[in-house]
Amino acid sequence: MGAGFSLCFRPSNTIANLNDSSELENISKESYSLPEFSLKQLKAATEGFLPENIISDDGEKAPNVVYRGMLEDGRWIAVKRFQYSAWPESVQFLAEARAVGQLRNKRLANLIGYCCEGNNRLLVAEFMPNQTLSKHLFHRESYPMKGAMRLRVALHLAQALVYCSSKGQPLYYDLNASKVLFDQNGNPRLSCFGLMKSSKDGKSYSSNLAYPPEYTRTGRVIPESLVYSFGTLLLDLLSGRHTHPSHAVDLICDKSFLMLMESCFVDHFSKDDGTELLRLASQCLQFDPCKRPNPKSLVNALAPLQKETEVPSFVLMDIPHRNVAPKHLSPLGEACSRLDLTAIHKQLEMAGYKADVESEADKEPSFDMWTDPMREALHSRKQGDAAFRAKDFCSAIGCYTKFINIGSLESRTVFVRRCLCYLMTDRAEEALKDSMNALGLHHVWPTAFYLQAAALKFLGMDNDAQEILKEGASLEAMKIKNAPSV
Repeated sequence: MGAGFSLCFRPSNTIANLNDSSELENISKESYSLPEFSLKQLKAATEGFLPENIISDDGEKAPNVVYRGMLEDGRWIAVKRFQYSAWPESVQFLAEARAVGQLRNKRLANLIGYCCEGNNRLLVAEFMPNQTLSKHLFHRESYPMKGAMRLRVALHLAQALVYCSSKGQPLYYDLNASKVLFDQNGNPRLSCFGLMKSSKDGKSYSSNLAYPPEYTRTGRVIPESLVYSFGTLLLDLLSGRHTHPSHAVDLICDKSFLMLMESCFVDHFSKDDGTELLRLASQCLQFDPCKRPNPKSLVNALAPLQKETEVPSFVLMDIPHRNVAPKHLSPLGEACSRLDLTAIHKQLEMAGYKADVESEADKEPSFDMWTDPMREALHSRKQGDAAFRAKDFCSAIGCYTKFINIGSLESRTVFVRRCLCYLMTDRAEEALKDSMNALGLHHVWPTAFYLQAAALKFLGMDNDAQEILKEGASLEAMKIKNAPSV
């Protein structure tokens, strides 16, 4: 494996500079899935935080600067560097980072790590190579964004907000066009950086943000404030121009969408669609927060408006596209690459528990070591296996969970089996965590890498899925090479 960071689980040497050991214990127990980078790694990745690598819209003048970087293994990352005064206490910074780090969704540019070394406070996220909504909307006069793509952006953004709210993260502190990013496939994603406060009190904001009337009165952001900001983004998508929040309401008063639309774009948008977007924007911009729609209702309103749904985003965006799969994959690797869940199930069934018995630590206990909890654990696993074979994946999850919770035995195979069960039941985040748990038990097991890649692909994180597939293939090739000849 390369020396650089991988999204797969790595044991953390986390947080040596916390003073309170009890706080350290609480954080490290819950943040295992958010790896720690060293400052040395991030300096190397960003060429010493070179100014030319700054990708923040405000450049070096921004209170917290974002850099483009490349890890030793060739992967691109985005690194947000906070001023120390924003987060002087490492415990608070880590708690916020951990909460955001739990989120994994194809509508987000996900957080993949952090650095909390000395006075340095940095976040590391997936790098989105195709710029921001701000650049595509406001700085592409020769090729304005197509109507179908603008509708797709609105829907994907609303879906991101629904997901974040469902995971206990209903606040987004700086929602605007520069926080909507485009991945290698041209799909819009919401930057995870805005889910974390810019400072411990959440009041360090740059001046161009779309804050609603209640923020100017109270200095506080509430979930309904996010919907107001979403309304200004809808106006941006309609007009192709930046909408300052203080002018948003005046802009839509007594106007039709044709009066707002940039002239070169009118032919790309039907009157009904434009009128509906303007209606939604008006609802979002209500002065009374209670009268604004919630993100779920926005998704319900935007979904029927979608056009050209079979056309890939990179085609609509007119951007180059490259997606190369790793070579020499095993049948399990191929199935995970295709996200063929039926084939994955077949491969795991054929493999059985061979991986567990290869490790002395994973062998079943001898007769004199048997205890009631062990007996109960093995019975639960047996029931889970029966459900797994019968493709009753919900029942299998319950049985495997009971086996894991009893804690008398450890089995990496149970984790990958439950991982697949989660994928079969549309619970990709839980699947990703199970693949990490399997790697925690055996950090060079190709099967766990392949299942992790499947979970990442399910979440829309194709770049990371490809890298994890390559790592799994490399480990499998090494294992075959080192196997004793017969």
